[in-house]
Amino acid sequence: MSFVEPTADTTPFFSDDDGEGTDIKREEPSNQPEAECASGVSSKRAVMTVAVLCYINLLNYMDRFTVAGVLPDIEKFFNISDGKSGLLQTVFICSYMFLAPVFGYLGDRYNRKLIMCVGISFWSLVTLASSYVDKDHFWALLVTRGFVGVGEASYSTIAPTIIADLFIKEKRTGMLSVFYFAIPVGSGLGYIVGSAVDKRAKDWHWALRVTPALGLLAVFLLVFVVQEPKRGAIEARPEHTLHRTSWLTDMKALIRNKSFVLSTFGFTAVAFVTGSLALWAPAFLFRAAVFTGEKQPCVKEPCDTSDSMYFGIITCVTGVLGVGMGGAVSHRLRQKTQRADPLVCAAGLLLAAPFLYLAIIFAQGSTIATYVFIFFGEMFLSMNWAIVADILLYVVVPTRRSTAEAFQIVLSHLLGDAGSPYLIGVVSDSLKQADSYMWQFRSLQISLLLCSFVAVVGGAFFLTTALFIENDRHRAENYVPSDDAPIIVPKRGRSTKVSVSSVLI
Repeated sequence: MSFVEPTADTTPFFSDDDGEGTDIKREEPSNQPEAECASGVSSKRAVMTVAVLCYINLLNYMDRFTVAGVLPDIEKFFNISDGKSGLLQTVFICSYMFLAPVFGYLGDRYNRKLIMCVGISFWSLVTLASSYVDKDHFWALLVTRGFVGVGEASYSTIAPTIIADLFIKEKRTGMLSVFYFAIPVGSGLGYIVGSAVDKRAKDWHWALRVTPALGLLAVFLLVFVVQEPKRGAIEARPEHTLHRTSWLTDMKALIRNKSFVLSTFGFTAVAFVTGSLALWAPAFLFRAAVFTGEKQPCVKEPCDTSDSMYFGIITCVTGVLGVGMGGAVSHRLRQKTQRADPLVCAAGLLLAAPFLYLAIIFAQGSTIATYVFIFFGEMFLSMNWAIVADILLYVVVPTRRSTAEAFQIVLSHLLGDAGSPYLIGVVSDSLKQADSYMWQFRSLQISLLLCSFVAVVGGAFFLTTALFIENDRHRAENYVPSDDAPIIVPKRGRSTKVSVSSVLI
């Protein structure tokens, strides 16, 4: 009795060869569908791989928002303004954004498992180092938070493409939904863990020492559980052979892809709003409570971070509900129209806008009403996460997906959450007419109203995406290699090059 999985990926860990273009005959278990075996990974191992990737994604966002959970303490510790506080998120996102294309290029050409292992190890070590910064070296905290983006860029550009190479159609959508559940849940845990550890240890530095140990566990799971699937094999057709093209050719193709570009602009609006809320919502809720007299101002560490915990809980719950609701509505609507995905994304943003506006306005009058409106606003925003990723995967061919992920990360962060926390902070500082608790609240309240406007603009981009989604999906599913990568037609030991013009109809 053999214990060797016949469909297991035998690609060496350090190899950049995914087995594409090779004709290796192997026996496949009769009780598994052919589509699952084509990837080179058994169905059981594929599910385990997604579970590990979900864990790392959760850890990724937990680490990202731990700082936001203890922001009042950091502001008090370093004695910094709102503008400088916003830099903590901006520096991290800028590093993450500029390195994403590098890892996207590598992810389309080399062993993705190895790239993720190196990146996550580096990210964990740098996060640990950031927890030892003293009050005279705020610049060192900025630098280390920037380096954290290196590790996250190595993961976020690659993980969705691995899922795409393991599953197709409805299964892929379902697995992506599970994967993106980790974003709001991880974000919420970042606030909760940061707040709880800060309260217990009475020192915000300890909040940054939780994720490094969990990161090392993630590397261990990557090495021993995750298998590298063959790129595009699960959806390849016998008449088509996929070819890697140059990076410049890839970028030209992506820029001409209207659905990809428009949905990326729509997702940029989501990133702008979530980035602003992620850093400033807990601080805003705390200032509102001080303004209404419900809480005392923070004059000595540790500050009251209960709002971070409540906001974290709301983020977890609304994330699960929003991602699940988005996937369910999209699945049902697809039976009536192929434009379901961008329409659901548009609805999510357009519904979120009024609730976010009401949450910001009602903060001065009713804490309960504010939390209720935040709940619904975040829930509708969360409808986008898995659907946007699915749109990218089915309108882009397999050999360009990591590059497309990287391009989307760069654009959405460049115009979205890379600058939005800093922008909100700078606008808040400029609106202050006096150094008082009232103006600390009022200035931040007015600056946050920008989020509702951006959400409406994002909804418009997704509505426009719906006009092109059917044609772009059809084009990707019937992809023919371009002139710089001719089709190779095997013929009795010889290969004949056929130009694209001869096969295009």
